[in-house]
Amino acid sequence: MNRVNNKIFSYAFLDSLFFTQNLWHQHGVFVHTLRVTYYALKAGEFRFFAAGLLHDIGKPFTAFKKDAEDYEFDEWSFTDHEERSYQIIKNWPFISEYTKKIVRYHYLIRDIKKSKKEDLPRFEQKSKIWESLDADLQEDLRRFLLYDDRGKGKKRR
Repeated sequence: MNRVNNKIFSYAFLDSLFFTQNLWHQHGVFVHTLRVTYYALKAGEFRFFAAGLLHDIGKPFTAFKKDAEDYEFDEWSFTDHEERSYQIIKNWPFISEYTKKIVRYHYLIRDIKKSKKEDLPRFEQKSKIWESLDADLQEDLRRFLLYDDRGKGKKRR
């Protein structure tokens, strides 16, 4: 897991929360989160309401500059942000286990595709997790990914 632990008033935390994510996100985490929740609710997918609000809660804590491209384009990387988000909410008794699973695994589909090209051990690990999930949860993760993508807006470059 990403060991970055940005403080709430750090530049990385505040910049990623309010202004800058990366190539794939037009908005900072806060606006992206509102957009994801909006698109899920607009589609009548009320079961995703809490997951929409919480799926990236750990992202600003994990923001870091991974490579020269991050510095060149003034962007952030967020490795394992979904696990950090889950770790934040896992003991909250007012959040359902279903929502906790959506938060924890919302990036799994994309992580599997990416790691298949770049990191075979990670690919195998993430594939095992995917295979351990029931078919209904897998389908819900596919659906949630659609709202997550809509919440990104237009690519920045």
